[in-house]
Amino acid sequence: MDIFAILQWLIDLAVGTVLPFVVVLTVVVFVHEMGHFLVARWNGVRVEAFSVGFGKELLGYTDSKGTRWKLAPIPLGGYVRFLGDRNASSQADPEALEAMSPHEREGAFEDAALWRRALIVVAGPMANFIFAILVYTAIFMVTDDVRIQPVIGTVAEGSAAEAAGIQPGDHVLAIDGEPIETFRDMQSVTILADDTPLTFRIERYGSEIEIVATPRMTEATDRFGNSYRRAIVGISPDPNPENLDRVQLGLIGAFDKALERTWMIFTGTVNFIKELMLGKQDARDLRGPIGIAEITGQVATLGMLDLVFLVGFLSISIGMMNLLPVPMLDGGHLAFYAVEAVRGRAMSAKNQERAYKVGLTFVLLLMIFVTTNDIIRPYLS
Repeated sequence: MDIFAILQWLIDLAVGTVLPFVVVLTVVVFVHEMGHFLVARWNGVRVEAFSVGFGKELLGYTDSKGTRWKLAPIPLGGYVRFLGDRNASSQADPEALEAMSPHEREGAFEDAALWRRALIVVAGPMANFIFAILVYTAIFMVTDDVRIQPVIGTVAEGSAAEAAGIQPGDHVLAIDGEPIETFRDMQSVTILADDTPLTFRIERYGSEIEIVATPRMTEATDRFGNSYRRAIVGISPDPNPENLDRVQLGLIGAFDKALERTWMIFTGTVNFIKELMLGKQDARDLRGPIGIAEITGQVATLGMLDLVFLVGFLSISIGMMNLLPVPMLDGGHLAFYAVEAVRGRAMSAKNQERAYKVGLTFVLLLMIFVTTNDIIRPYLS
């Protein structure tokens, strides 16, 4: 490989993968930290720093209220540091607080009421969820809503559907008593079912019958060749044009669909974590920064609309990840506050320090694991 080929590869990598990844992640991180920042300001807590990215400051300025706004070179997260924080994970610094005069510590995060601190912490993930809903609302307002009727077109050979007796032409009316209006509704139910038997109420030749089918965890691939596991019944829709409806959604309809899509992604992620713990998903499918960057680059080739949709998806994912009850993450802070609410006093500084070390160890080990997955995945396919 000559020097020009190497340079071209590096340019393609930077423009096609790294740049979209940095832009997408920067937007999502900014939204998350802005949630913390705004609610902190509304509750009288002083914000000393707002950073997008980690590491040494590249660009920055200080606003009129003393907050240092920074852009750092490592685009894998960000932080808001409040008055009285020891570090970027908002761990309190009791010694520094005790050394301050009453005037100097005015607006310290630790001095805020418990409910205010909890509100500030939960505001980050909530901002991610709200942002995703707004993104999806905008997308659904400018695109037609294609609704495919839940009529079976084909039944895969050897599938759970074939074994259960589902046939082409069957019109699915309900699954486990839940009404089914579109083929997407049916997919949403079956994907979350794992290997739990489902009762299909079907219209066939003018009569209604019930059929029990059990989805099977199956290895599948997306359009880019990335593999994943999902529960599959083994059916596809009837492509007949009379089974397709195109609807232009207004603001209310788009917002309603955005709520539905956000909830579907949320529950799907929870279900994935549950399946992972039960051994139904392969932990090697977990992706780290390299894997997410690769997917972002792939999606970017499909167009701006698909990339914006990915922004919404990652916003939900980051919001959920931060709610995990792990010290250093928002969920860990909320767990501390729950203990404080029950005990009537906060955990000791020493115990909090120990918990933060455990949380840091967990996060670092997880990052090492998923990054290793990203590196070795191409060699396993």
